Amino acid sequence: MDPYVIRMNGKSTLPSVLDVPVNIGGRSSMPGKVKGRKARWSVKPSEMSNNTFNPIRAIVDSMKVKPNPDKTMISLSIGDPTVFGNLPTDPEVIQAMKDALDSGKYNGYAPSIGYLSSREEIASYYHCPEAPLEAKDVILTSGCSQAIELCLAVLANPGQNILVPRPGFSLYRTLAESMGIEIKLYNLLPEKSWEIDLKQLESLIDEKTACLIVNNPSNPCGSVFSRSHLQKILAVAARQCVPILADEIYGDMVFSDSKFEPLATLSSNVPILSCGGLAKRWLVPGWRLGWILIHDRRDIFGNEIRDGLVKLSQRILGPCTIVQGALKSILRRTPQEFYHNTLSFLKSNADLCYGALAAIPGLRPVRPSGAMYLMVEIEMEHFPEFENDVEFTERLVAEQSVHCLPATCFEYPNFFRVVITVPEVMMLEACSRIQEFCEQHYHCAEGSQEECDK
Repeated sequence: MDPYVIRMNGKSTLPSVLDVPVNIGGRSSMPGKVKGRKARWSVKPSEMSNNTFNPIRAIVDSMKVKPNPDKTMISLSIGDPTVFGNLPTDPEVIQAMKDALDSGKYNGYAPSIGYLSSREEIASYYHCPEAPLEAKDVILTSGCSQAIELCLAVLANPGQNILVPRPGFSLYRTLAESMGIEIKLYNLLPEKSWEIDLKQLESLIDEKTACLIVNNPSNPCGSVFSRSHLQKILAVAARQCVPILADEIYGDMVFSDSKFEPLATLSSNVPILSCGGLAKRWLVPGWRLGWILIHDRRDIFGNEIRDGLVKLSQRILGPCTIVQGALKSILRRTPQEFYHNTLSFLKSNADLCYGALAAIPGLRPVRPSGAMYLMVEIEMEHFPEFENDVEFTERLVAEQSVHCLPATCFEYPNFFRVVITVPEVMMLEACSRIQEFCEQHYHCAEGSQEECDK
């Protein structure tokens, strides 16, 4: 008789099942040496984890300086509009979440790509004659970051490359390199309000290019591309047969003198995966609801890319169901006044910051047109004691307790990024401290004494 042991209700006076030899077919199950393997502990991190690198974290975490204890810290570095409490979401958005929670309907699993009703709402909200959408064209994700991750994972294989803006959002590199995908950086031109250097962009494309990432409006630049420039970008993609990943998380967050043009409305030839979410426009980045809009009117993606996105979405089974349940009310009931007030505040702060920093010798800000940021060039020849933008921003923290991100984080040395979501009084104080810092460290460049004497 085979010596199996059965334990009832977790109680037994017999030895543990794991300690009892089981004889099956005349062979003992007692552990022995596995042929060719010497048993020893060797637990190492995966290649994927080793290849995962966040430039912002690497640079910021290595900054060991402490702020000036005599000055309150002002952080202009975090792209989270909720940090200071001056930009709350609309009460209708909060009520929508409360209603969804109280309904008791959204406590279980949803389909991995999101509830059909929620996808229908997104499709309806973003549908337009130039870029029609149905629920089947929408995949809901855990924030816009996951939307970008799914798009990269479905479009590119290890060994292929993607085209990424410089300066650009660091997550593109972080995600791609963890998947074994090469990054090729195309240049944005500060003297042209951060338009793309199209000739240089096209020169990067080869047979291994899997997609082009277009971020509009831009993080970190705060730039908004014109219709004509977007059409030129699309012409390059059409000519080279390269699909586009459009990161449009700041879509519609443009100032009154600019207009946001969704990329997919300008082309029926180029297949586009557009990524967006609730985070920035509705001021709820922690709620983690994003989406992918599949624009493929010539059926170039076909069913394969759509099916691939569905399969990839099944790895984490979709975003929070309660937020999905609130989505209909969020999209339908948020008043236009809320969007208008948010943008009015951001434009006012952007104008204030740009004007203040443009008056400081040695700094050259680039005027933003949208999003929540502006970039500032440091004329390093006037600050010879600092080797680069990282040292400049470190000393700014140490002396003035103002923290801006060095643009090395965005592959663009000798600039820094300012977040413009802070309260106005804080923005004024920060600009005043930056001015004091620059005045203390500014030196006339060689051969420019005449200019300094003016």
